[in-house]
Amino acid sequence: MSSLRRTCLHEFNAARGARFVDFAGWEMPVQYKSILDEHRAVRAAAGLFDVSHMGEITVRGRGAGAFIDRLVTNDISRLTPGGVVYSPMCHPGGGVVDDLLVYMRAPEDYLLCVNASNTAKDHDWIRRNAGDFSGEIEDQSAQWGLIALQGPQAPAILEKLTPVPLRELRYYRFAEAPVAGVLCIISRTGYTGELGFELFVPWAQAESIALALEEAGRPHGLVMCGLGARDSLRLEAGFSLYGHEIDDEITPVQAGLLWTVKLAKSVPFIGRDALLREKTDGPARRVVFFRTGDRRIIRPGTPVLAGGTTVGRVLSGTLSPVCNEAIGSALVDAPAASDGLGVDVRGQRVPLTLCKPPFVTLPKQH
Repeated sequence: MSSLRRTCLHEFNAARGARFVDFAGWEMPVQYKSILDEHRAVRAAAGLFDVSHMGEITVRGRGAGAFIDRLVTNDISRLTPGGVVYSPMCHPGGGVVDDLLVYMRAPEDYLLCVNASNTAKDHDWIRRNAGDFSGEIEDQSAQWGLIALQGPQAPAILEKLTPVPLRELRYYRFAEAPVAGVLCIISRTGYTGELGFELFVPWAQAESIALALEEAGRPHGLVMCGLGARDSLRLEAGFSLYGHEIDDEITPVQAGLLWTVKLAKSVPFIGRDALLREKTDGPARRVVFFRTGDRRIIRPGTPVLAGGTTVGRVLSGTLSPVCNEAIGSALVDAPAASDGLGVDVRGQRVPLTLCKPPFVTLPKQH
C-alpha cells in the first residue's frame, strides 16, 4: 500500500493498532480491534473516526450561493451563516455525481464536503459548470483533516475542549471555535445516526486534537473506530453511501431521497427536468432496505429474486450488531418492490423482509 495516500492521522492510527485497507486510493483504518465492538461502543458511549480522506472544496465570491443552487438538488437559498445542507449533485439525466454537505461560512462563502472517491471529479464538475460565476473554486482537501466524534457521550467529551455551548448547537448547524486551543469547524452532523460532531481541523494540528479527544474521552468509554464500523452504523441508520445506494446511474428519486430534491426552488438546477419526469411518471427502479432474520451477510451484487426471476441486486449488506441479523439494501424493479423477495446463499433461499430504516432506535436529533 506504499502508493496510497495517507491521512494526517496515519501514525496516530497505526500506533493504536489500526488495520489498514485501500479505500478510494487512501490507506484507511478499517478497524482497530473488533468492528462489532467498535459499532456497539458508538451506540452505547462514543467512537472516534479518522475521516480525513473526505474532500473539501470552497466556493466563494459574488453569486456563490446561486451558483451552488444550480449544481445541487436541495435549496441552498434558505441557508444562513453557520448552517449546513445535505444534497445530491446530479447529472442532466438525474444520476448522482456525488452527495455532499454544503456549509455556509458567511454570505457568498461556502465549504463543500465531498466524498473521497469523488473529490477530483467533483472539483472538475463544479469548474466545468461554473458558467458566468467568476469567484473562487478551490480544492482545499490538503488543508483539512476531519475527525468524527459520535455517540451519546460525544457532547460530554467535546465540551471539555471547547468554549462552544454544545448543547445549544442544533442539528445541521456548525460553529468555528477552538478545540484544544486550535481553531476548528465544529459541525453538529454525523454518519451514524447518533449524537455527535464532525470536526474540520487544520491538517498539521490534527494529531494534537486527536490526542486531546482521546484523553478527554477515556472516562467516557471512547474507542477508536474504523471504516468497518462506520459502514455498519450508517446502514443501520438507513443512510445512503455513494457507489452503493446512489451513483451515476441511481437517481435521488430511485434512492428514496426525494426530500432532498426541491423541484420548486427558484434556481433551475442540473438534472431538474429528468427528476421531475421521474417523479411524475414513477421510477422504474427503487432502492429498498431489508432484514433477513439470519446472520449470514448478503454481499453487494447478489441477485435479488422474485420467485425464480432476477428483479434486482443487493447494494449494501452487513451484520447489524444491535439487531443480531443481516441487513442491507437493494435496487429492484419498481413493480417488485414488495414482500416475496429473496436471495440465494450457497444454494439456500433466504427471504428478504422489506422495512423502512432506521433498523434501530436512534436519538431524536434537534
